[in-house]
Amino acid sequence: MSGFSVNEAGYYGNFGGAYIPEMLYPNVEELRASYIKIITSEDFQHEFNHLLETYVGRPTPLYFASRLSSKYGAKIYLKREDLCHTGAHKVNNTIGQILLAKKLGKDKIIAETGAGQHGVATATVCALMGMECTVYMGEVDMARQKPNVERMKILGAEVKAATSGSKTLKDATNEAMRHWINNPDDTHYIIGSVVGPHPYPDMVARFQSVISEEIKRQLYDLEGKHSPDYLLACVGGGSNAAGAFYHFLEDTKVKLIAAEAAGHGIETNKSAATTFIGKSGVLHGSKTLLMQTGDGQVVEPHSISAGLDYPGIGPLHAHLFDSGRASFYAITDEEAMIAGVELSKLEGIIPAIESAHALAVLGKMDFDERDVMVLNLSGRGDKDLETYIKWGKY
Repeated sequence: MSGFSVNEAGYYGNFGGAYIPEMLYPNVEELRASYIKIITSEDFQHEFNHLLETYVGRPTPLYFASRLSSKYGAKIYLKREDLCHTGAHKVNNTIGQILLAKKLGKDKIIAETGAGQHGVATATVCALMGMECTVYMGEVDMARQKPNVERMKILGAEVKAATSGSKTLKDATNEAMRHWINNPDDTHYIIGSVVGPHPYPDMVARFQSVISEEIKRQLYDLEGKHSPDYLLACVGGGSNAAGAFYHFLEDTKVKLIAAEAAGHGIETNKSAATTFIGKSGVLHGSKTLLMQTGDGQVVEPHSISAGLDYPGIGPLHAHLFDSGRASFYAITDEEAMIAGVELSKLEGIIPAIESAHALAVLGKMDFDERDVMVLNLSGRGDKDLETYIKWGKY
């Protein structure tokens, strides 16, 4: 077993597992027992890859950002997941999971969403497959990501508000879990990130690994080598980072860099930088790093980006941090917004604010001009225009 793959019990090092209520055991066990066999089968792979190509628009380009490269003194490539259908990497996973749900005989789908991109991607594939769709979203996130709420509704999904706690992603996940407990027989829960009970973190990472698979091939065509010197992605739960890192996990020559949301700063109580202020505990079905009080109560996170506004990280990323395999940076709201506007003006690409957190890391690093950096641009900024406008410093 390699050092960064999940083991049979669903653990990456000290993190992972399946901490679930008894009512969910049959569903999760059914997934665990069958997901590898189903998703590696020839007919599944054929349908999955066909839809990625003809519906999602893969492969996404690996774009050399020449003006960004000149500014930071390295060769910087952007993996353009923002050009996927629905505007983010999330659809890679929802295509895979809805095909899996069909194989398992489920006809209803539930999901949680923060920024709305996973919700839109889930609603999209449910429309494609003619399946009933319910998406849970925090009331706060529904207000700040209203265009995505309307997109989900147009696509035929029912969007239900989570009104407890901070009314953000954590609370939407809680509501989706409750729904699944009450409807275990006909419903599949499409988790949007590498979080939750095993096998979800591994399953989502496998569906997203198409990102790193393409990077290897594309980088060879552009640079004559399969591996970059640096690979950079933002991390909330961490699905885009898991997908970008996947095929490089064992290649220690590749420096893995993760950007977390520091919110107003890690020294404040308005942050979501889990590796800086969190500790080991159980969240949404897995043992991981999460922000919590001394007596184990989850601390409400804060980030200007709804997709990073989560009090934990996936168990794979907790292991990457714990083992030292990846370096983590804490990026404040202000730093992310500045970096998002900078990319817009230098390259004509308005990024999602989640992705802007990764862009903000560039100014904190020292590069050699020969260094090759690949940054996973996980989503486009259409959904965040209102936030950019409110911030106003452009």
